[in-house]
Amino acid sequence: MPDLSANLAGIKSPNPFWLASAPPTNSGYQIMKAFDAGWGGAVWKTLGVPVVNVSSRYGAINYRSNRMVGFNNIELISDRPLRDNLREIEEVKKYFPHHAVVASLMVGSRAEWHQIVKDAENAGADGLELNFGCPHGMCERGMGSAVGQEPEVLKLITSWVMEVATVPVIVKLTPNISDITEPAQAAAQGGANAISLINTIQSLVGVDIDNFVSYPVVDGKSTNGGYCGPAVKPIALNMVKNCAQHPGVRLPISAIGGIENWRDAVEYLLLGASNVQVCTAVMHYGFGIIREMIPGLENYMRDKGFQRLDDFIGKALPNVLHWEDLNLHYDVKASINPDKCIQCQLCYTACEDGAHQAIRIPEDGSRIPQIIEENCVGCNLCSLVCPVENCITMVRKDDGSRHENWKDFVVAGKAPETFDDERAGGLGHWVPAPTDALKKRG
Repeated sequence: MPDLSANLAGIKSPNPFWLASAPPTNSGYQIMKAFDAGWGGAVWKTLGVPVVNVSSRYGAINYRSNRMVGFNNIELISDRPLRDNLREIEEVKKYFPHHAVVASLMVGSRAEWHQIVKDAENAGADGLELNFGCPHGMCERGMGSAVGQEPEVLKLITSWVMEVATVPVIVKLTPNISDITEPAQAAAQGGANAISLINTIQSLVGVDIDNFVSYPVVDGKSTNGGYCGPAVKPIALNMVKNCAQHPGVRLPISAIGGIENWRDAVEYLLLGASNVQVCTAVMHYGFGIIREMIPGLENYMRDKGFQRLDDFIGKALPNVLHWEDLNLHYDVKASINPDKCIQCQLCYTACEDGAHQAIRIPEDGSRIPQIIEENCVGCNLCSLVCPVENCITMVRKDDGSRHENWKDFVVAGKAPETFDDERAGGLGHWVPAPTDALKKRG
């Protein structure tokens, strides 16, 4: 049986699945219910001076039949008194001593940080997460992402916390910044034990075009909120990878962003995360999703021969390169399986209008598209739009003997240098004449 136990900078949990600091961790009741269902850890909804929230608070992006593909919220930190939260942290730890309970914190002055750190530790918190990511409401008060966007301030406040903290400290980063590795490095320089990312992305999820107000609506007005859910996963994966690869960071990572199932979690672990935090999926489907996540991860590890998480954490990182390091001689072409084709011709439309005009419709009356191989650049757009699994596949055409990247091209003098350079990659690639477009009318 694979060992799912996780260790994030000394914070241990029976599995790598944690709840992120958010509405699902607003109370001891919810966290106990989650732990009883199988979750390994939880980051308490951010503690600080209690706030007053508005109504309504949430908005969402629905895509076709899928609801909440993207989720937006304008809810702030905990609106419950600190003493109530601390009492419940203590109670949760009594019932679940081996599960990770992390206190998320957000205050202002050095004295306030020192005091709330001591309070959280006295309540039994296994770790502390410094919320430097909230992109709405709190940043207007000089906290949240207002700190996360200023590396020197983040470094200073982190160092304040490290002056008194006796349990591991995690710095939660904002994605609302051009280079996530800058605050990540600042966290390391401030003495943090780990980082978590990403927090939510500043956003508006839509506009009521009849009443001229964006969502969510508060008495006819609105404001930007934090965007999360499955739609942000590609952004979060990239930022986690950036931090995991950066030599100036070198901190354990707790990954957050669009995690709904065990496969999502594995992707983050392969890119260097030590564990994952989940929020939106629980708000959508409930704590019960853990019943699929744990056996799914176990089966994956068993199938791959992994005994523990460390066997595959970061395993994909060596294969994520800069563009200039990719092999320019790797050559694939699209191939359509006529037996699987349903003749929808989506591939033809996509290639004809959105790519490289490398697919034709036969003139013999057949509706099964054909690849114009000499014009196919291997972009794989056709395989992505095809609704039938493995109907269109990408077939390698080179023999694998040549390996040359852009940096090699530059050194060898093969790189184009002028606007009309004869060494251009698309030279000789067939493109229809502009007026040929008019012949397709009617």
